Amino acid sequence: MKHRTFRTLGTATLTMVIIAMLSATVFADRVKVEGLIKGRDGDTMILQTADNPHMVVELTDATHVGQVQGMFKSRRKQMSMAALIPGLAVKVEGVKGLQDQLVALDVSFTGDDLQQAQAIQAGMHQVKQQAQQNQEELEKQNAALKAQNEALQQQQAALTEQQQKVAANQAAIAAAVARFGQMDDYYILDELTVYFGNGKVRVDPQYIPQLVALAQKAEAINGYMVSVEGYASAVGSAALNQKLSEDRCANVTNILVQQGRVPLTRMLAPGAMGESRQVGNDKTAEGQAENRRVVVHILQNKGVAGLTEGPTQPATK
Repeated sequence: MKHRTFRTLGTATLTMVIIAMLSATVFADRVKVEGLIKGRDGDTMILQTADNPHMVVELTDATHVGQVQGMFKSRRKQMSMAALIPGLAVKVEGVKGLQDQLVALDVSFTGDDLQQAQAIQAGMHQVKQQAQQNQEELEKQNAALKAQNEALQQQQAALTEQQQKVAANQAAIAAAVARFGQMDDYYILDELTVYFGNGKVRVDPQYIPQLVALAQKAEAINGYMVSVEGYASAVGSAALNQKLSEDRCANVTNILVQQGRVPLTRMLAPGAMGESRQVGNDKTAEGQAENRRVVVHILQNKGVAGLTEGPTQPATK
């Protein structure tokens, strides 16, 4: 009886030792890194750390995403993966994958860092849109210069002046792109503006087919992302207008996700911009109507997509 008891105790002890060794191995394999998100492509995130400027991080359904809060960062708010946008400083805990990528188990960030990243995104969209307009104007100027050179050889002085202007535009575009770096190097491939009535947050039914069509068009773009920016007129209190822009963003995002079937991993965190970036004169009813809007952009990140010469155009359906 004693021998049998000793054998049982020995087996239980050996099992506990094996479990402890396995647990220690799992925890030893965990990796903790801090860095800046350079780009997102669905469930793949590119992270810039002090040791690795291009760390590949894989996001899974089991990845926990949270915003730390409080003076001592002891509280945590569960967040969507859509909050993981380029420019956001994060802490990642995970394990090494098969191809040396980091499989994220937990991603955390602060509210201040998220707000700063959203502001960078909002500013970048406008700069990129202007850069794209400059590029289109540049191409028109190049075509005009070529035709003028073939037909009017005697106007060589005027042609030289035009070429200098083209070179200046090219330098301005290159400088604008360099300021943001590859992390923020998005192409704006398409956009849609949804307007709202005064104090309204419900999306007018006329925009729903347009939003669904935009989402379907995005499916043909390699590595696409969707950004949603909400605005309000300056009529009323700033706090109320901030809430209006947030609710308008949320309603448009719901249509894109639920009816347009855009995956959450393709959605950048919605930007509630409140009264900022007024496009119309708020002294007039017409201007106020222009400012009550949500702008949806279809984006493509060059750094993730590996593009070098221009955006991928959506296929014709």
